Amino acid sequence: MTTDLLLALWLEGRTRFTNQLAALRAEDLPRKLPGTVNSVGFLIRHVAEVELLFAKNVFKQPGVRVQARTVMDKTDSGEWTNLPELREYQQYAFDTLYESIRQQAEADWPTQLTTAEFGTKTRAEALGRIVTHTAYHAGQMALILKYTAQVQLVV
Repeated sequence: MTTDLLLALWLEGRTRFTNQLAALRAEDLPRKLPGTVNSVGFLIRHVAEVELLFAKNVFKQPGVRVQARTVMDKTDSGEWTNLPELREYQQYAFDTLYESIRQQAEADWPTQLTTAEFGTKTRAEALGRIVTHTAYHAGQMALILKYTAQVQLVV
């Protein structure tokens, strides 16, 4: 029961991100707010990478492939502009994290784990981190898309 409820919570929380993905166009990907460093494309890639890191490190999903370039680089290189590739990568991340959460037994949720990123947490608490992480960056994307819609972009 707990797993089903937490999976539903994660899915609903992620809609702030996924609802934006459906309407994106390739020309939206390089958009940034003035004075900021991360583009819409970078944020999509970053969310996917962090979801994969959670699947691998928090939920111990075997065989997860992740190159956390946005996490390592911490700043946008301008390379995240291929919409089909970004959609495919984020779908891989979604599918992987979905299965990782779905496979948790009831007894797994109160189990504690320690990571360098957020210290010691239960798996349930860690899930809260990924929900809020994705929502945070979805909010950034929404602001970028809203406030750069009328701006002539120079690429």
